[in-house]
Amino acid sequence: MIEDLVARNRTYRRFDQSFVVGTDTLRELIDLARLSGSAGNKQPLKYILSCDPLKNALIFEHLAWAGYLKDWPGPAEGERPSAYILMLGDKQISPTFDFDNGIAAQSILLGAVEKGLGGCMIGSIQRPKLREKLNIPEIYEILLVIALGRPVETVVLKTVGADGDIKYWRDNDGRHHVPKRALDDIILYL
Repeated sequence: MIEDLVARNRTYRRFDQSFVVGTDTLRELIDLARLSGSAGNKQPLKYILSCDPLKNALIFEHLAWAGYLKDWPGPAEGERPSAYILMLGDKQISPTFDFDNGIAAQSILLGAVEKGLGGCMIGSIQRPKLREKLNIPEIYEILLVIALGRPVETVVLKTVGADGDIKYWRDNDGRHHVPKRALDDIILYL
């Protein structure tokens, strides 16, 4: 079961924008993050939820979508996320956030897959501008934005070729290909 969830938990960048992801669903996903491990059990993460089209549009304009797809500006209208979760670190609780954001984001995304959704963890954010637009106080560090919705793209996992190229790409039919290193290439026998 967990292997299936992990395999289906891909980075999706195109969604059915008309599909509604409601606040209750976002709260359920945040609850999974809340129950996840936290370094020193400090629990410094806070979240801003958005499933409002106007707020979503504001968030969207402050994100970059796919570094390896140089000619792609991100999803077109109609294929944009239905919801966002902004993950923040509360600097009054901890000056650093260690691994908490990765653990929490993975829990959120696995929960999304279980609900038939998909997501994209985005770290390429115009943080100062987004902070200003959303009136986020300085005590919160913007760590990640998680885009969520019902995926409308197919992601194909492939084994990295002999050239070692790990860059993802899209074929002529719009399928998103993601090279993954072979298991024996990542285990060291020292």
